[in-house]
Amino acid sequence: MRALYLKCDVVIIGAGPSGAVAGALLSNLGYHVMIFEKQRFPRFSIGESLLPQCMHFLEKAGMLDAVEKHKFQHKNGAAFSRGNDYSEFRFSDKFSNGWDTTFQVLRSDFDMILAEQAELAGVEIHYEVYIVGMEVSDNSCRVRTQQQDGVEETIETRFVLDASGFGRVLPRLLDLELPSNFPSRVSLFTHIEDQISGTDFDRNKILICVHPSQEEVWYWLIPFSNGRCSIGVVAPTELLRGNPEKLTEELRKWISEEPRLCRILEDAKFDTPVRSIEGYSCNVKKLYGEGFALLGNAGEFLDPIFSSGVTIAMKSADLAVNVLDRQLQGHEVDWQEDFATPLKQGIDTFRAFVEAWYSGKFQDIAFTEQHSPKIKAMLCSVLAGYAWDRSNPYVKESQRRINTLAEICRSQ
Repeated sequence: MRALYLKCDVVIIGAGPSGAVAGALLSNLGYHVMIFEKQRFPRFSIGESLLPQCMHFLEKAGMLDAVEKHKFQHKNGAAFSRGNDYSEFRFSDKFSNGWDTTFQVLRSDFDMILAEQAELAGVEIHYEVYIVGMEVSDNSCRVRTQQQDGVEETIETRFVLDASGFGRVLPRLLDLELPSNFPSRVSLFTHIEDQISGTDFDRNKILICVHPSQEEVWYWLIPFSNGRCSIGVVAPTELLRGNPEKLTEELRKWISEEPRLCRILEDAKFDTPVRSIEGYSCNVKKLYGEGFALLGNAGEFLDPIFSSGVTIAMKSADLAVNVLDRQLQGHEVDWQEDFATPLKQGIDTFRAFVEAWYSGKFQDIAFTEQHSPKIKAMLCSVLAGYAWDRSNPYVKESQRRINTLAEICRSQ
């Protein structure tokens, strides 16, 4: 069966954070938006520790009140641990203006809330539908969809935004994929009943721990408001094979090698299957083209170390909507100048910090006690997601500034 030529102004692929935010923003501007999502919500996803910059986009999309009502875990900073060293970055001390708190969220709940708010704003969301093709001609796009029962439809639309995340629908269909220049890494992760007691752990912060003897191996511990945590380890592929039959055993073995985590999680219950993801970093040949633009992870994903994924996703949605609104009104637009270039500026800032983490430079910086408050505030701004604030020297000249600061820290 095939039903031809449903029509709308914009098709969005994927109902995750970037898709829901973009859809709500466009619908609030008066456009008819249809989102096609291959899964049924709620569904599991990682990327649970938000950054304060996200709050601006949630507020702009009219979703913040609904998120706040859910009582997610408050987050006011990030903590880093390496052996006996411990360092905290409090977002309230940041250099940039803007939000200095956010949430740590169960993505199944968080994404469902955003999708529901997008629907309340007038967006049509169609779940369990796959995108199987796209053609562009005469200033319009024809998107072919397929439901799980095999029924196909063709949607005629003026533009397509790909917010499919790691599904990377258009990069695969349009041959846009490029290998990442980051080394291949593996992550093992799960949710646990943490049973953390005492004062050794601040639930208002994500905790990042460095392996005591292998600095390229690190762990995250993200607390939720329901007495549970997300726990994961990231390591080079050659160190962490991710045997499908022994994932829980392997994750617990790695945790047993980090003393602080062992102490914090000594009473934890590992009651959820452990998952694995490998080679997650990715890139594309271009972020936009005739009739389409790529949002968030559909375009580029760096690494989970600084929790930048959802922030980049929402920023890309906001930038794309601003350009697309002008285009759909008949104005001349420059997707490179107004979307790709500014988006990449922030991504490149995060990239510099990620590269510095794995080279050990940021670790040396993080665990140095001699920082001036001003420098730490500038670093804190990037950790809070304000990677597009060009008034911050550690945004404008990220790599040079980090390299210089690391040399100073190592010489002390």
